[in-house]
Amino acid sequence: MKSILCIGDVMLDVVVKFDGQINFDSDTKSKITTHGGGAAANTAAWLAELGRPVQFVGKVGSDSIGRELIAQLTRVGVAYDIAPSLDISSGMVVVLVDRNGARTMFPDSGANSRLTHSDLPQLEKFSAAFLSGYALFNPETNLEARKMIESLKSAGVPIIFDPASVGTMSAFGVEAARAALKEFDICILNESEAKFLADCADISAALSRLLESTPIVAIKRGASGALVGKRGESAIEKSALTQHVIDTTGAGDSFNAGFIHQWVENHDLSASLAAAIETSARCVAIIGARPSVNP
Repeated sequence: MKSILCIGDVMLDVVVKFDGQINFDSDTKSKITTHGGGAAANTAAWLAELGRPVQFVGKVGSDSIGRELIAQLTRVGVAYDIAPSLDISSGMVVVLVDRNGARTMFPDSGANSRLTHSDLPQLEKFSAAFLSGYALFNPETNLEARKMIESLKSAGVPIIFDPASVGTMSAFGVEAARAALKEFDICILNESEAKFLADCADISAALSRLLESTPIVAIKRGASGALVGKRGESAIEKSALTQHVIDTTGAGDSFNAGFIHQWVENHDLSASLAAAIETSARCVAIIGARPSVNP
C-alpha cells in the first residue's frame, strides 16, 4: 500500500468541555481531558487508523509531554524518527468545547517552531505528502516549510495542503497565504477559510476562485456536508452523515485523512469526498482529535 508523509504540528490537547456559559472571574464546572493533537499529527493518526502506511515529520521537546506524544503516534502505527529539541517545551493547546461541540483553541506552538528542512526523510517511497498550514504560516518555520515544498515538488510527490485556520492566516497575511496556494496539488479547507482566502461570501464562488490557484479544492462545511472541485470540471457536493456530535476537535483533520487515503488509490474525487465525510463523522462522535481515545 502507498505511504503518505505528514508534515507539521504535533501538540498536547487539553480539552475543556463545559455546559452553559463561562463564569469569568469565577469557577465553571467542566470535564477536562488530555489527548495527542496537532493538525498534521492528527491527520497522520487517522491515516494509520484507516490502514495507510504513514510517516510524520514534526518536532517535540525533550520533555515528558514530547515523549508521550511520540509514543501515542507510534502505538497507532505512525512512523517517526526525529530527535527532540532539547531547549524548548513541546507544543500545547487548550481547547474549549461548548455544549454544541464547537471549539475555541489557545495554542502554544513550542517545539513545533523548530521544524527544519533537514527533518525530511528520503522521499522516494511516498506517493503523497500532507502539509499543515500551521508549519507554512508560522513565521519561524515558513522558510523551512518552503524548502520542503521545493524538495517535494522536485521529487514529484503531490502535496495536499490544509491552511489551518483563519486566525493563523490573518496573522501571517492573507495576500501571502493566497499566493502560497499555487504551490499545491490539492487544498482542503473549511468554509470560513475558503471564504476568507477567496474574499467572497458565496461558497460556489469561493470554490471557483480558489481553483484558479490550486487545481483541486475540497471545502469542509460541517453539518452542511462538503464539496470538491477540479479545475475545468463540475463540482461534487455531498451531505454530512447524521451523527450525534460530542466534540468537533480534529474533525477537519480526520476529513483530510479520509480524503487522502482514498485519493491516493485512484484519484476518484467523489469516492474521496465520501470517505472524508465518513471518517469525520467517526471523529466528532468521540472526545478528542484522535481515533484512539476514550469517549
